[in-house]
Amino acid sequence: MKINKVYILICILTSFLCFSQNKEIGKSFIQTLLVEKNCTKAYTFFNETIKTKISETLLKETAEKLETQLGQFKSILEVNNEKENYFYYSDFEKMKLDIKISFNENSQIIGFFFVPHKEFKKENSLGKDLNIKSNNIDLKGTILIPENGNLKKLVLFVHGSGPNDRDETIFENKPFKDIAENLYTRGISSYRFDKRTLSNPESFNDKSTIDNEVTNDIVNIIAYFKNDNQFLDYEIIVLGHSLGAYLLPRIANKSNQIYKIILLAGNARPLDKLIIEQYQYLYKLTPTQELKDALQEVKEQTALLNSKDFNLNTTKENLPLNLSANYWKSILDYKPIKEIQKVKIPILILQGERDYQVTMKDFELWKSNLKNNKKASFISYPKLNHLFMSGEKVSDPKEYQIKGKVDEKVITDINSFIIQK
Repeated sequence: MKINKVYILICILTSFLCFSQNKEIGKSFIQTLLVEKNCTKAYTFFNETIKTKISETLLKETAEKLETQLGQFKSILEVNNEKENYFYYSDFEKMKLDIKISFNENSQIIGFFFVPHKEFKKENSLGKDLNIKSNNIDLKGTILIPENGNLKKLVLFVHGSGPNDRDETIFENKPFKDIAENLYTRGISSYRFDKRTLSNPESFNDKSTIDNEVTNDIVNIIAYFKNDNQFLDYEIIVLGHSLGAYLLPRIANKSNQIYKIILLAGNARPLDKLIIEQYQYLYKLTPTQELKDALQEVKEQTALLNSKDFNLNTTKENLPLNLSANYWKSILDYKPIKEIQKVKIPILILQGERDYQVTMKDFELWKSNLKNNKKASFISYPKLNHLFMSGEKVSDPKEYQIKGKVDEKVITDINSFIIQK
C-alpha cells in the first residue's frame, strides 16, 4: 500500500540532549496522541514556535488521517538515536515505520514526522550490509558469509505479508535473524533484506501484484548472486515464511538457479479462506462486538471477491485487507498446489501445530499432493506457533509480544536439509 511521508514540520536542532530523557518523553507523546488519543495533552509537548505552525485541531486531524492510512498503533518495537533525531520504530496495524521526533534544549518537541524505517546497525549483529538493485530500487539487506567452514550454500529469505524488515521483526522477535545467525555458525551463508513495502512503499501501489511485491525481487536477488563470481559455485536455497512460503512454488518455477526450497508455515489454500478462518478463530477466543463486526465485514468482502461482480475496477475498500483489485486478481490466478507439482528440486515443508494463521489443514494439503514426490519432506512441531516459537497454551496474537527464539529443532532440521546430498 502506498504510504506517503507525512511531514508535520521540519526543523533543525542546535543542541544534543540525553538519549534516555528524550526517549521517555517521546514515548509519552506517542502514547498520549496515538493510544489515549488525547490531542489536547499531546499538544502541550510542542514548543511554542511549533504551535504557531500547527494548531491543536490540525494535530487531531492528522492523527485521525494516520490511523486511516496505517491502522491502529500497536507498539514501539525499538528506539534509536542519530545525532539530534530520535527514531521510534513503531508497529501499526497495516505496516511498520519510524516516528521521528526532535527536541529543543528544554526537551520540547520541535520536529515530528513519519518516515520509512531506518535500519540501525547493532553491535551484536553479525554480517555486513549489502544493497541489491531490483527494478530501480535498492533492496537493503545483510549478507552473512562464514569465514571458517564455509559450505558454499547461500540461503535467501522471503518474508511474510506486510512491510517486513530483514529480520522479519514482530515485536521483540526476529525469526529470520535467529535462523540466519544460527546457520552462519554451521557454515551456511545467507542474505536477508528489507521488503520493498517497508523501505520503498511508494513502489507498491494499486496496480501492484504478488510479483511486484515479492516474486520479482527474489528472482532478481538470485540473478545478482549467480552473476557474482564469488558465489558461482554456491548452492542457492530459498526459505520462505507465511506469504513467502506460499509463493515459493511460483518463485522456484521462475528461476532455474535454485537448488532447494524451504516452506515455513506456507498456506496451500487461497488467502481469502485463511483470512475468514483467522477472524473466526480470534472471535472465538474473544467474542467482542468489534470482532463480530470485523468478521461479518470480511465475509462480505470475500463474497464479493469470489463473485461475478468482482473486476479490476472494484474498489479496494470493498475487498479484504484493503488490498487492490489488481493484487487480489494475482492471488486468485495463482494456484500453489499446481505450481508445486511442477517443482523438480528438493522441498522441505515445516509447520507449527499451534499456528492459527496457517494451520495443519494446509500442511496436510501439501503432503497429500506431494505424496509421490520423493524429493519432498514434511515436519510438524506440536508446540510451535506461526513464528516457530514454543508455547503451551492456545496460540493468540498476544503470544507474539513475548520475546522468544525460533526453536532449535527447527533450525537443526533446516540445517540437515540444506547439507544433505
